[in-house]
Amino acid sequence: MSPLNKEIFRLALPSILANLTIPLVGMVDMAIAGHLDTSAAALIGGISVGSLMFDMMYWNFGFLRAGTGGLTAQAFGREDWHECGANLFRGIGAALIISVFLILIQWPFQKFIFLFVDCSDEVRSLALKYFYIRIWAAPATLSLMTLRGWFIGMQDAFSSMLTDVVVNGVNILASIILAVGLPWSTFDGIGFTGIAWGTFIAQYSGLLFATAIILIRYSKIVISTFRQSRQAKAVSDSEPSTYVKQFFTVNGDLFIRSLCLMTVYLAFTSISARFGDTYLAMCSIMMKLMLIFSYFTDGFAFAGEALVGRFFGRKDRFAVSQSIKWTFIWSMGIGLFFIGIYSIAGVPMFRMMTSDNSVVDAARAFIPWLVVIPLLGCPAFTWDGIYTGATATKEMRDANIGCVIAFFIVWFCGILLVRDSSLSFRVHLLFAAYYAHLIFRSLYQTVKYKGAILNRI
Repeated sequence: MSPLNKEIFRLALPSILANLTIPLVGMVDMAIAGHLDTSAAALIGGISVGSLMFDMMYWNFGFLRAGTGGLTAQAFGREDWHECGANLFRGIGAALIISVFLILIQWPFQKFIFLFVDCSDEVRSLALKYFYIRIWAAPATLSLMTLRGWFIGMQDAFSSMLTDVVVNGVNILASIILAVGLPWSTFDGIGFTGIAWGTFIAQYSGLLFATAIILIRYSKIVISTFRQSRQAKAVSDSEPSTYVKQFFTVNGDLFIRSLCLMTVYLAFTSISARFGDTYLAMCSIMMKLMLIFSYFTDGFAFAGEALVGRFFGRKDRFAVSQSIKWTFIWSMGIGLFFIGIYSIAGVPMFRMMTSDNSVVDAARAFIPWLVVIPLLGCPAFTWDGIYTGATATKEMRDANIGCVIAFFIVWFCGILLVRDSSLSFRVHLLFAAYYAHLIFRSLYQTVKYKGAILNRI
């Protein structure tokens, strides 16, 4: 194996191992909700809508991870250790300011969400219970986004992995214990809200763990950056430095990108909520299953982000080109493997998520959508990492504006062309619209990558 491929795997494997715990958390949350009592569909719907509220809230600030990671990787490539530390301080500062704002607007935010999400009263009540507990973990959640990105930018996927394992491991254990109790004790759990409290505890546990890594492993960089007057100048000057301007420009583009992606996911859940609790639960589980493969390909996307950023900072065009090539080869190989997994185990995977036979039966007709998702999703997710490393965020922004348009064109054209459509047709159409947004992202970034990345070196 070539040195470059060894480096790709050194960065990708820890991210993949950490990512394996992410879908497991979602599955455990839904499985707990799905087995608490007889109203499994409503409980799963409550988790789905509650999670959607945080997805919409937090994904809009995904630039904290991506922007910090890309800019830090380029600084690492230049061996500019002060700027590496400065990116960490800027990201954490932005995370804390944003989290205070989100806590302050929690009531109008939930009112706004339910203008678009039409669900049953029971699902809404459960979602709000979930939301009002988890919102207080915002400072930890947003700070962890920055810390994960910084670790990746520093070519330290192992620390990022350890942080994710701690967060997700605590989440699973705390949610199970708080929701259903301990079989050998008199504590019978607190039910549905225990799932939210488990997530709250996990986020702060992860923040404490990641902070300890920073203080132990990177104390020289962090302390020297904190002490230098240049750091104070970077955050307070009336005329910001080039790097500070780049920080806000890159993160502004990534913020618009996140808004576009959340528009698609909000539309997907909002439309599926109109199909009734059973189909909402089915679509929610389908989305979780569709994204399982991405947690593998994202490992290579993160490796591509770190390596492309590092070599871009060094102005090494050949190394950037080779990093893109081999990142795609490994990522698409994972995608082909998951086509086989979904083909064989689609229905059994649904049964793992819920004991509600009506939800499983509803899913059978839509399994083919699950099978082909890796073929269409791998390029989109892999390009995201590569473009982030090169901080080619303008093109990422434009690709995601286009993907929103693609989603709604397919949905509304289908509804207009088949006015008296059946429920089954509308569900198929919803998945087709979701796939259209992936196809547009993949094609647009494939066409643009030479001008956006290689020609800038």
